[in-house]
Amino acid sequence: MSSSFSYPDLSNVVVLDNGGGLIKAGLGGERNPSTVLPNCLLRPISSKKWITPPPTTTTPASDPLDLTSAAVRRPLDRGYLINPDLQRDIWAHLFTSLLRVTPSHSSLLLTEPLFTLPSIQRATDELVFEDFNFKSLYVADSPSLAHLYEASRSGPTGRLVSKAQCSLVVDCGFSFTHAAPVFQNFTLNYAVKRIDLGGKALTNYLKELVSYRSVNVMDETFLIDDVKENLCFVSLDVPRDLHIARKTGRDNLCRCTYVLPDGVTHTKGFVKDPEQAKRYLSETHGDTPSQLEANKKEMDQIEVTERSENRKREVDFSKNEFDLTNERFLVPEMLFRPADLGMNQAGLAECIVRAVNACHPHLHPVLYDSIILTGGSTLFPGFAQRLERELRPLVADDYRVNITTQEDPILGVWRGGSLLASSPDFEAMCVTKAEYEELGSARCRRRFFH
Repeated sequence: MSSSFSYPDLSNVVVLDNGGGLIKAGLGGERNPSTVLPNCLLRPISSKKWITPPPTTTTPASDPLDLTSAAVRRPLDRGYLINPDLQRDIWAHLFTSLLRVTPSHSSLLLTEPLFTLPSIQRATDELVFEDFNFKSLYVADSPSLAHLYEASRSGPTGRLVSKAQCSLVVDCGFSFTHAAPVFQNFTLNYAVKRIDLGGKALTNYLKELVSYRSVNVMDETFLIDDVKENLCFVSLDVPRDLHIARKTGRDNLCRCTYVLPDGVTHTKGFVKDPEQAKRYLSETHGDTPSQLEANKKEMDQIEVTERSENRKREVDFSKNEFDLTNERFLVPEMLFRPADLGMNQAGLAECIVRAVNACHPHLHPVLYDSIILTGGSTLFPGFAQRLERELRPLVADDYRVNITTQEDPILGVWRGGSLLASSPDFEAMCVTKAEYEELGSARCRRRFFH
């Protein structure tokens, strides 16, 4: 046991970024989480019982799990905890089988969505202290941890954020998207703006488009997630790309084919021709004419060899695949133009401007100069460039707009939590189990308010 005057025992601080889509979990002081797994239970069509999905960091080669048409149960809905019993089962598997920690000898740093209701906070505290018996708890929100991690980095953005102690974190998560100003590691709650769109809504929209145009995939959550992550991109010029997507043959740079799993030779879907899928991005995102010519020759050569070698395979795939064209960029377009789908929501650029305008005028230039993108939906190719194009006309000319995508947008929040958990005064910031039992949830939560 370390004395009360020494640094906290890092191995005894569990950092848990409990997202609606993925759980990122590990020990404080590490650079990367020990495990990343979907925050849900699955029931494959071949099974009668609900199982915990394997971590995304491991790919078992021997017997990969067939997730075709698997039923899914999630403990979080629209970002908030609605099924504590289900969350308890997932956490129990996480702590005992994956992290192998003893909660009663450990502290917990937990991320929680902004604006969580007191009743949900109470249910979370009961899980932590009564079901798992953690010795202490600290609750943080995602934007402040993302800001903390960026401020600790040595690059130009890190220096700027650490010098100004101020940034605007755009968190595009599974359930919704937040534009959150952060000042001196505290999120300014009164200025946070939200769009009720996240990765889940984008996946559901892609399901509808593919089901209407090609093949019914309304039950294929994990399959369409894979399609979205591998093939979707953000358009920098929507009218031009819609025109390209209407073309036929090789002139349609957007067209690509996704092969569905057949349950025999492969249990996961895959992109039929990855080079074809990348063709649009390489030819429209700033390549030189010589590079374009080289790419065109290479693609022609690939097409000739495939036609001669893979004729049989193409026939096999013909009934088990679907084409994507304008779906590839219309799905991420939701984040920038939700009104086009009949949603009464502001687009991302307008949401950022409203968040900045809710802050003190002295903070405006600093916030625009240090915009940090985090969350899985910011990984779409072209996301940062499109956001800057939309934002620049809405911002005063004498303000500089500087947008930085985190090194790993999915793990950035967890790394900030790991950094906080390794600070010498972390234990003093926590609420202990004894305090919780004496004062109750509501009184203890006041420590995390600011």
